Amino acid sequence: MACRTFLLRTVLALLLFTLLVLAVWTAVSPRPKQGGWNEKPLEGLGAFGTVPDFSLTERSEKPFGLVDLRGKIWIANFIYTNCKDTCPLQSAEMAGLQNDLADKVDVKLVSISVDPERDTPQVLSRYAERFKADPDRWLFLTGKKKEIYHLAQEGFRLSAAPAPDVGQENDEILHSSRFVLVDGQQIRGYYESNDAEALGRLRRDLKKLVQRGKL
Repeated sequence: MACRTFLLRTVLALLLFTLLVLAVWTAVSPRPKQGGWNEKPLEGLGAFGTVPDFSLTERSEKPFGLVDLRGKIWIANFIYTNCKDTCPLQSAEMAGLQNDLADKVDVKLVSISVDPERDTPQVLSRYAERFKADPDRWLFLTGKKKEIYHLAQEGFRLSAAPAPDVGQENDEILHSSRFVLVDGQQIRGYYESNDAEALGRLRRDLKKLVQRGKL
């Protein structure tokens, strides 16, 4: 009986000691702050390189290049109209951004096709209409495949490549689903288009750029 009592007291003492250690650790350990651990590493208005000059074609069939975005804040993404995976979701989020930015006339949205051989200006126009894209605010670009892939891979540092050939017809194109925030030519952040919290951070960072008098 005395042995059981001693054992019970020992277990209770160890339990109380463990709880005390946890309480002390919780009180003194650092907590993530805004702009700290909760931030993604490629967000937060950093400096992630510059967009190289490019010359593509807008859905209006007019030439369009980096010069047309000089002095503007813009959000870029890469899509293709036959995409059944992330592209419709990306475009829906872009449409939401277009609505949110209705009073920011100089903020542009730029969707670039990674399937330019099929995504002609006419095809892109029909696709844009599905998402009620304002032609003055939301641009859809196509052009030479080599230049677009170079722009995606070397300029934006994003993936863009046909899916591996597995012996059957496959028109899937592997590409990044990130949105890229650009200030003129400077890349300021990358944001996952399928992450509501990341999109919230995109809106916050965009607001900061606007408030700094960029527009």
